[in-house]
Amino acid sequence: MTWEIVFTLTIVLGSIIAMIRSRIGPDLILVGALSFLLLSGVVDVDRGLKGFSNPGLITVAILFVVAEGLHQTGAINQIVQSMLGHPKSATTGLVRLIFPAAVLSAFINNTPVVAMLMPVVNDWAKKCGYSVSKFLLPLSFATILGGTCTIFGTSTTLILNGWFAEAGYDPIGLFEVTWIGLPLTVIGLAFLLLTSGWLLPDRISAETQFDDPREYTIEMIVEPGSPLVGKSIGAAGLRSLPGLYLMEIARNDELIPVVSPERRIEQGDRLIFVGVVESIKDLQKIAGLKPATNQVFKLDSPRSQRCLIEAVVSNTCPVVNQTIRDMHFRTLYNAVVIAVSRNGHRIRGKIGDIVLLPGDTLLLEAHPSFADTHRNSRDFFLVSRVEDSTPLRHEQAWMAQVILGIMIITATILEFGMLKASLFAAVLMVLTRCVRPPEARQCIDWSILVTIGAGIGLGEAMDQSGAATLIASSVITSVGSSPLIVLAVVYGITMVMTNLITAKAAGMLIFPIALEAATNMGVSPTPFAIAVMISAAACFATPHGFQTNLMVYGPGGYQASDFARIGGPLSLIIWAASIALIPLIWPF
Repeated sequence: MTWEIVFTLTIVLGSIIAMIRSRIGPDLILVGALSFLLLSGVVDVDRGLKGFSNPGLITVAILFVVAEGLHQTGAINQIVQSMLGHPKSATTGLVRLIFPAAVLSAFINNTPVVAMLMPVVNDWAKKCGYSVSKFLLPLSFATILGGTCTIFGTSTTLILNGWFAEAGYDPIGLFEVTWIGLPLTVIGLAFLLLTSGWLLPDRISAETQFDDPREYTIEMIVEPGSPLVGKSIGAAGLRSLPGLYLMEIARNDELIPVVSPERRIEQGDRLIFVGVVESIKDLQKIAGLKPATNQVFKLDSPRSQRCLIEAVVSNTCPVVNQTIRDMHFRTLYNAVVIAVSRNGHRIRGKIGDIVLLPGDTLLLEAHPSFADTHRNSRDFFLVSRVEDSTPLRHEQAWMAQVILGIMIITATILEFGMLKASLFAAVLMVLTRCVRPPEARQCIDWSILVTIGAGIGLGEAMDQSGAATLIASSVITSVGSSPLIVLAVVYGITMVMTNLITAKAAGMLIFPIALEAATNMGVSPTPFAIAVMISAAACFATPHGFQTNLMVYGPGGYQASDFARIGGPLSLIIWAASIALIPLIWPF
């Protein structure tokens, strides 16, 4: 055993322990480990940094932009909301959720799918009177399963396939992995439907434990051509909005104080809601509704570039003891007051007639620069931006859906390849203003890209130093030369490491070992590559092993035991099914 092998294994083992026990992100840990290997000369600079030029990594970065365009236009929300509907039971609701989620994640990376669906599912669950904890964990698991159905369904599979091609083997086709991914998805979704109802307890979301107690009254107007026109209040979903109450409707000169669910919405209706700021933020994103104050339409910036801002009026503010109408607030601050809260309670009456007092909390619609400009102003005690409150560009939703379809067609039927297809789609998203350049820059998760690039570098170090060969030989010696048994062991090791560290790190570390094991036995490497792809992507037993699990962990109010209770048996079932099916589809 050479010193290079000893040093590489020490660094890799130290990285695994650090990712298990440390709170430092895997990106920093893997970059640090790669740095040691580069400085020691164990791996050449060209090979060590090879991962950062990997086509799969660049494809993942570009897909973030495509997903952001779908999010900013609400393109996916419209589809999902129509599918969810109003189920009569939690089980029916689960069926309506997990199957569309799995299908979506087969064509869009599962991380942005969960990011887009979480707020929709959260509101939908509250409207239907169900605990959100019954849905968010199955949502994460469904997208993980669906992501195994195509090469671009999850970034881990995409990266490993690129690495497989660079190793000199024929790359796995975009839908070739569907032969194993589809049956695994059906098995996994069936397990979720059968068990999540009684294995998942009702949890209180970490977010709802700290709900904002401030109540506002906000008036929204139904725009001409709004998709809400002609629908009943109940069918439009406006009767049971979480944290929000439709108090009355002003229609022409008539005031409708008691709003029944059967009441039809008409163009020009002014809907008066009472609720907390988080609910008002979601109200802003409903297509066909806009704040009723005419001042909103006189602001300098387009509405799609504005956000909600809370500001507390100080005693030295020049607008104190004046009505909002008389003080010309919009002219003075280039912002519009759309609601006012006093001592945590709503103030009755029209916005323009409210006399402002020191300590009043104003809910403003303004350009994001307002928060920076007035953060240290003597006019306000506190200025804070309401995160993710920019109105969606619903008028662009159809365009984003068309671009998504173009990407899928060019990647599959026209065989452009995923990199070219996603690049074409991202360019179209920017050119059609579905996503703006600043949003495109900000949406890329650099920590994921760094983790992938550094992980590939560690894999190259294990290959160049001979550590991968040593481990592969040891595995074969200890379990025998049966390809099926070695395949099961490789899958099992990857599965355990995926849940202990992260999917991407585990895949990058085990992949070269799996290929070396196949070479040593003189069998096809494809079954082993598929096994690592599936096992690295199918992380269910821990919240920190896969990003989508971590995303739903807090909002669902989950405990680590919830993932182990459902994810542990599911991991074993998927393991057994994979080992049974992979050799049948890709013979040794």
